[in-house]
Amino acid sequence: MLEIQNGEEFLTKINPDSDKSGGAMRAAPIGIYPTPEKVIEAATIQSAITHNTPDGINAAVAAALMSHYLIYRLGAKRKLGEFLQGYVSGEWAKPWEGKVKSKGWMSVRAAITAVMRNDSMSELLQDCIAFTGDVDTVAAMSTTGYANALAAGSCSEEITQDIPNHLVTGLENGTYGRDYLIDLDKQLMSLANKNIS
Repeated sequence: MLEIQNGEEFLTKINPDSDKSGGAMRAAPIGIYPTPEKVIEAATIQSAITHNTPDGINAAVAAALMSHYLIYRLGAKRKLGEFLQGYVSGEWAKPWEGKVKSKGWMSVRAAITAVMRNDSMSELLQDCIAFTGDVDTVAAMSTTGYANALAAGSCSEEITQDIPNHLVTGLENGTYGRDYLIDLDKQLMSLANKNIS
């Protein structure tokens, strides 16, 4: 990265064939787009830069659609997996069991499972950790503002927002720290509110 001069050079030198979780970890904010089709298009483009494999792209699309479903209140969280299976290939409605390994689809399935079976953010975070393995990725996919399960969970009216205050106030607060993230979250959610009205 220190030697790359521009975006074009980056794209010619990067190895874009990962099937791990990076594309999915970046996908939660894409759920802000107003339609599933726009979400799928944007998630596919962003994932393909680094994760241009069927599993890498499907994981990113599922992660983005997870937050979209909850932001726009398209149904009960218990139906989240069924919704995802209607748009992207994978067993998204099948509950995840066991340790989460490094593949992106594994983290997304675990995040979906955690969102569907928990009613508070604190329970959701504990459930993500209890999977063991790549749990920071799972948690990231579950929450907007915290991670992926937490990213999606923070958008659900069915999930009590009870993350302990010290987990927020204790975040570093440099240039791209806590206050930056809070402001960014407000900007993103204002876009969703415009799309809803």
